[in-house]
Amino acid sequence: MSAVGALKVVDFSRVLAGPFATMLLGDLGAEVIKVERPGVGDDTRSWGPPYDERGQATYFQAVNRNKTSLLLDLRDPRDLARARELLAGADVLVENFKPGTMDRLGLGFDAVHAANPGLVYCSISGFGSGAGAELAGYDLLVQALGGLMSITGEPDGNPQKVGVALVDVLAGLYATVGILAALRHRDRGDGMGQLVEIDLLSSLLASLVNQASTYTLAGLVPERMGNSHPSIAPYDLYATGDGDLILAVGNDGQFGLLCETIGAEHLASEERFATNAARVGARAELRAELEARLAAGSATEWAADLQGRGVPAGTVNDIGQAFRLAEELGLDPVIEVDRPDGTSASLVRNPIRLSETPPAYRTAPPDLPPE
Repeated sequence: MSAVGALKVVDFSRVLAGPFATMLLGDLGAEVIKVERPGVGDDTRSWGPPYDERGQATYFQAVNRNKTSLLLDLRDPRDLARARELLAGADVLVENFKPGTMDRLGLGFDAVHAANPGLVYCSISGFGSGAGAELAGYDLLVQALGGLMSITGEPDGNPQKVGVALVDVLAGLYATVGILAALRHRDRGDGMGQLVEIDLLSSLLASLVNQASTYTLAGLVPERMGNSHPSIAPYDLYATGDGDLILAVGNDGQFGLLCETIGAEHLASEERFATNAARVGARAELRAELEARLAAGSATEWAADLQGRGVPAGTVNDIGQAFRLAEELGLDPVIEVDRPDGTSASLVRNPIRLSETPPAYRTAPPDLPPE
């Protein structure tokens, strides 16, 4: 089965990282069977408020479209046998139990691979299957232990988490890439599947990119800088006469256009601001010069003027405003997916655009089946 559209995915995962990965595969055409615990289902079914108009937790619905739900108690020999039957004809297994759990159930990689050599087996954990196997892998904890909170927030404030479970999302993306790479290898090679292992901590460290290389290459430990960028200026939140303005100036040409637009052309040629490196070293002076001139107008006005000149600038939107912006830009951020009861679910569109095989939204997140 070389096409994603022909794939059968058995999803033993719950909460976010695993379900996010399997939803992406479902969007791309895979058949996803979500295995849930009788009575309670996925943990996020009870993570509310907020709830939708039917009283269902919106968290669960964020990552579970294009799936069918199957209730199995893996401690029950009959249900366990049914799980093995499912896996015998599957292409992909995804699980995020505590390391060792699937082995104890007889559903570990070695056992499943022996029965179905072509299956790609993806295990997602918090801290790997070695010395960190006993550690609980929750996003907030990994943001703390993985250093993300140490670089998020104001310099004189408390460490802050990112406003969404970003590490889980990143791990889900890495899992999807790993699964697709393993499927590609299987279909172009000898038909053999393999074990794909993803852990939240490694996913976060890899995603720290320039902040990570600051440590690994320069031996420096990054610190909280608020909205400032460690290597670029002006790249921050600036006060105006009315509201705050984001400037994301990435090169000297953009800086020159910024200075022209705010009526301070001379700043671009001054030695202290002439290059990015100089501007980074003179942040405080640069902020004072910019905000003195930005005080003459509102953030909205400045954003429009600067965008018109090709300078990356904008206001800080709330999530509702962000969706409205995407709509205005023709990005169609929301899709409607029909439910069996005749209602529909308003969900976020998959951002992947494919000219021949675009994502499809066949089914809304499933209700928990009756026992």
